Amino acid sequence: MAKKVAVIGAGVSGLISLKCCVDEGLEPTCFERTEDIGGLWRFKENVEDGRASIYHSVITNTSKEMSCFSDFPMPEDFPNFLHNSKLLEYFRIFAKKFDLLKYIQFQTTVVSVKKHPDFASSGQWEVSTQSNGKEQHAVFDAVMVCSGHHIQPHLPLKSFPGIERFKGQYFHSRQYKHPAGFEGKRILVVGIGNSAVDIASELSKKASQVFISTRHGAWVMSRISEDGYPWDMVFHTRFSTMLRNVLPRTVVKWMMEQQMNRWFNHENYGLVPQNKYLMKEPVLNDDLPSRVLYGAIKVKTRVKELTETAAVFDDGTVEEDIDVIVFATGYTFSFPFLEDSLVKVEDNRVSLYKSMFPPHLEKPTLACLGLIQPLGSIFPTVELQARWATRVFKGEWAAPPSSVSYILSFILKTKHRGPAWFGKSQSQILQTNYIDYLDELALEIGVKPDLISLFFKDPKLAVKLYFGPCNSYQYRLVGPGQWEGARNAILTQKQRILKPLKTRSLKPSSNNPASFLLKILGLLAIVLAFFFQLQWF
Repeated sequence: MAKKVAVIGAGVSGLISLKCCVDEGLEPTCFERTEDIGGLWRFKENVEDGRASIYHSVITNTSKEMSCFSDFPMPEDFPNFLHNSKLLEYFRIFAKKFDLLKYIQFQTTVVSVKKHPDFASSGQWEVSTQSNGKEQHAVFDAVMVCSGHHIQPHLPLKSFPGIERFKGQYFHSRQYKHPAGFEGKRILVVGIGNSAVDIASELSKKASQVFISTRHGAWVMSRISEDGYPWDMVFHTRFSTMLRNVLPRTVVKWMMEQQMNRWFNHENYGLVPQNKYLMKEPVLNDDLPSRVLYGAIKVKTRVKELTETAAVFDDGTVEEDIDVIVFATGYTFSFPFLEDSLVKVEDNRVSLYKSMFPPHLEKPTLACLGLIQPLGSIFPTVELQARWATRVFKGEWAAPPSSVSYILSFILKTKHRGPAWFGKSQSQILQTNYIDYLDELALEIGVKPDLISLFFKDPKLAVKLYFGPCNSYQYRLVGPGQWEGARNAILTQKQRILKPLKTRSLKPSSNNPASFLLKILGLLAIVLAFFFQLQWF
């Protein structure tokens, strides 16, 4: 008999978990508290308790080729960075393709997840749910927690003396939907993450003035990288990851600083991070520098205190007549249906083996998916998490000797490594290196490509894997779940990137020998000019 698996949430993590359960011959049931799929990426005009909330203009920060599921490329006519509605469309196509909706119980809230009385031997869970006022109970062999971590807002009002006497409007960024109604206002946005910068940039087109208050600063990147390609297609390669891993840390951090300052000098814009050598997740925004350049946005230091109508900053400056404060201060973790002992949060960190499994369980039958913030796309990350978790549930993963002590030592080691690279602030709690983490999971599943072997068998593909973008297709070339279309998907990704861009017909550029000769002669002329300049001096 197939093992029964409870999947909590029908967002990105929940959908891919359902597919992985089906692929592994498990019997999933997904509980979704709302009426539809999509989770965070399904925009709604009103904020709902217990559900993630986004603003109408949200665009993905990772490109389609780096964000799609490993055996289901996005349509080639889809733009490279997707509006939330377009991404939701992809999820709907995905759910329909693999017939996932039949496993979902909508408008059903999970009330509690508790160990079955014989958990030590069976690993089973008692799951209580509520739907239409009726409570139901069922026993499952495993549980996949896919409810996300963008639900409970972190609103540290005690850190802002005077907030109680501020006469203007203030709210968490979770409440923000669109710029209508903010025309002519003087607005202060607190925070420097992606949401803070998106909201500030959007409001600056309607408001009379927008201020961004940041304690630490941030690196800001454009979505557009070398030759106009998406930034993550250039940044996330195995070759660049190898360099970051083998070079001395000081060299890596220096290289990162040079790379981040290519677009604009962050120091000149008041944005340079306080600790610029931390591998903090960069902010992806194409508008901020220009909005700062012509004064629509002004960057300020930390808010020291608030008066009835003004904000006083650490550097002694004061901005009067503030109408609105938007607190883009992140989120806290909340799993109200789980016992506190299952997912522990200590020192702003979650103690989970490889960011998935609670360490003290006698049986590894509960997995938390998506409770991580990779320096890359979350979608391939949660897919590999789901692929590994479902194989663990099947008994395909042999726990190491003295597994509890081994797992605890692993958690302790990674816990100390994280703050050294990423810092300890609220925004860095869940950060991890992207390709390194994907490869860790891939090794557990048995799907990490053997590059050395490939260099002899298929050198063209091997070069693409090592020097090209590290996307999810790589983890379908070999091992369990191998997909016959993976190789072609890797070799044809460039045409899917360019397809939505080439909407204007152009004559093919000339590649005749004469133009090539002119380029060579031009290069020789530059070399000779440089040589004679040296001779002159």
